Amino acid sequence: MNRKPLKATAVAVCWVILSVIMALRIYFTSVISEHNAKLSAENQNLTSQNTKLSAENQNLTSQNTKLSAENRNLTSQNAKLSAENQNLTSQNTKLSAENQNLTSQNNQLETQRRMENELNVSRAQWSIDAYCPKPQNQNRQCKACQDGWLPSQSSCHEINNPDVPGKKTWEKARENCRGKISDLVVIVDETEKTFISNNSWGSSGTNGYWIGLRAEDGKWKWVDGSVLTENSWIQQPATNGQCVISVEKEGWKSVSCGARNRWICKKKALSL
Repeated sequence: MNRKPLKATAVAVCWVILSVIMALRIYFTSVISEHNAKLSAENQNLTSQNTKLSAENQNLTSQNTKLSAENRNLTSQNAKLSAENQNLTSQNTKLSAENQNLTSQNNQLETQRRMENELNVSRAQWSIDAYCPKPQNQNRQCKACQDGWLPSQSSCHEINNPDVPGKKTWEKARENCRGKISDLVVIVDETEKTFISNNSWGSSGTNGYWIGLRAEDGKWKWVDGSVLTENSWIQQPATNGQCVISVEKEGWKSVSCGARNRWICKKKALSL
C-alpha cells in the first residue's frame, strides 16, 4: 500500500481543520469584540444616564430643601397672621363693646339733656307764675319775691318752721333749699343779721334756725365758700361737725350739724 497519498491527505485534512479553527476563532473574536463594544457603549450610555439622574436627583433634593424652607416660612407667617387676626378680632370686639357703651351713654345724656330742657322750661314757667301771678281775667302783676318768701334788701328769705317731725339736719335743710333754687341763708351785713334774728320765730336755747354757716378746717365757712370775717357774730370756736343756728333775740349758736332744727333759705329777689 502506498503511504504517501495517505500522508498528503492527512496533512490536507489537518490544514482544513486548522483553517476552520482559525476561521472560527476569527469569527468568535470578531463577535466577542463587537459584543464588548456594544456592552461598552451601553455601559457608557448607562453611566451618562446615571450621571444625569444623579444631577437631577441633586437638583430635586435642592428644590425640596428650598420648598421645605419656604413651607416653614409660610407656616410661620400663617401662625403670625392668625395671631394678628385673633388680636384684631379681640380689639374689634372690645371696640364694639365700647361703641355700644358710648352709644348707651350718649342716649342717656340725650335723654338727660331733653329732661333738663323740659325741666328748665317748667322752671321758667313756674318762675313766671310764681313771681308774676295772673289772676283770672287780669293782667300779670309781678313782685320781687314769690308767695311765702320775705323780701329784704335785694334778697328773698323763706322761714321754714315745721313742727318737730318736720325738722331737719343741716345737710337735709340745705337740700330742701336747693330744691327751691336757693340755699341756706348767707348773711352779708348787720342789717340782714338783724332781719334774720327778728324772723327766727319761736326759737330759744339750742332750738333755732339753720343758716348757711358751718365749721371747716377750724374756720367758720359759708355755703358759698367764703370765710366768716365778723368773728364777733359767734363766740364759739369752729369745731368740725358743728353748724350754726340763729336764735331769736339770742344771736347765733354752734350746735351739732346732725341735730334737727328749722331753717331759713335765701335767693336773689326779682329786679322790677
